[in-house]
Amino acid sequence: MTLIFNEREKCGSCPIRHRAVCARCDDDELARLEEIKSYKTFEAGQPIIWRGDELVTFASVVTGIASLSRTMEDGRTQVVGLLLPSDFIGRPGREYVDFDVTAVTEVTLCQFQRKPFEKLVEEVPHISQRMMEMALDELNAAREWMVLLGRKTAREKIATFLEMVVRRSTIPNQAVAQYSLPLTREEIANFLGLTLETISRQLSAMKKDGIIEFEGRRNFFIKNLAALHEASGDDADGGIIV
Repeated sequence: MTLIFNEREKCGSCPIRHRAVCARCDDDELARLEEIKSYKTFEAGQPIIWRGDELVTFASVVTGIASLSRTMEDGRTQVVGLLLPSDFIGRPGREYVDFDVTAVTEVTLCQFQRKPFEKLVEEVPHISQRMMEMALDELNAAREWMVLLGRKTAREKIATFLEMVVRRSTIPNQAVAQYSLPLTREEIANFLGLTLETISRQLSAMKKDGIIEFEGRRNFFIKNLAALHEASGDDADGGIIV
């Protein structure tokens, strides 16, 4: 289902309100944001912004998935992360874009012109505080991405990806029974640096082990969340798993 947004949409009814850059704003602060926002939609595969472009707008991803990537001189491209709903594009104080941003699925952005938004960051503590929290979350995600690409097995990579989908799909105080893969299996393979055959084989193994259950190609249920976390290879207390 495609959601249609226009500038008259109230921020309080936004689907990413609980975790976006405006998450801590009160009604008066939301009203100021509503005065400078606009929505823009990009089709799957369409570039949103290129590395080196002048940074003229900031944006929150409202719906859809976008990729962050860096292309080298010989044409090789490395995907360095995904932008999911509520993720923020751009950094106040910077003049140029650091990475290519491309729509993987249809993407709708809530955009803010650079100068008015930077003024709000200076004047509204709730926005600057949330920006700091999101920057720290992004740093943690970058570190996890380094571990995923450098050290994890195929099964661990896929389990980590599924955990990310579950974590980002969960809305506070709302139980979610069914989840949906944000990417096709081919796109997941490219994102994780695996083959399509490996993705299909590992998902089938997790299904056989009673960890997940699929309904169609994209929708799935988590049958054993603890087992999924164990399959990711992550150990929350930092010790050796025995």
